[in-house]
Amino acid sequence: MHADNAPTGVLPDAVMTEDEAAVEARRIIADAYRPAPQTPTAYRDDTPLPAHGPTPPVAQPGRPPMSQGASDASVLMLAGATATTMVGGTAAVLMYVSQYADPLVCGLVFGAPTALLLALARLVNRAKPAPDIHHHYEGPVHQDRRTVHTRTTGVWAKTNNHQ
Repeated sequence: MHADNAPTGVLPDAVMTEDEAAVEARRIIADAYRPAPQTPTAYRDDTPLPAHGPTPPVAQPGRPPMSQGASDASVLMLAGATATTMVGGTAAVLMYVSQYADPLVCGLVFGAPTALLLALARLVNRAKPAPDIHHHYEGPVHQDRRTVHTRTTGVWAKTNNHQ
């Protein structure tokens, strides 16, 4: 392409011959596929991962995998063991330091809060609302929601079922 035929907006200095343009295009393509050593190459795959699939879960370091209920019970047992150890240690130190404390009285004084806490924990567990139960069925389904009251009486066992 000659300077006289240059498109508008292009300076005459920037006009190349077809051979120069081909050489420059090859250089640009080669540079694109050959990153400089200082420039790290990175790729981020933004496709969403499946929620579950054929790959089994991998156990992570720390606590072993267990259900939510087992995990809650484990934490509760650890907390109870810690509280019991503190109460027992305090009673032992008190009896050793005083050299006069009665073990029965210490057991009653230090055991009462633990018994109270256990009773309160049991009361709180009973006060929890019943869980929502969701059933998913496909096809025709019949649900029988009758309640049957069973009563067995007498020397010769006789069972009466009433709805």
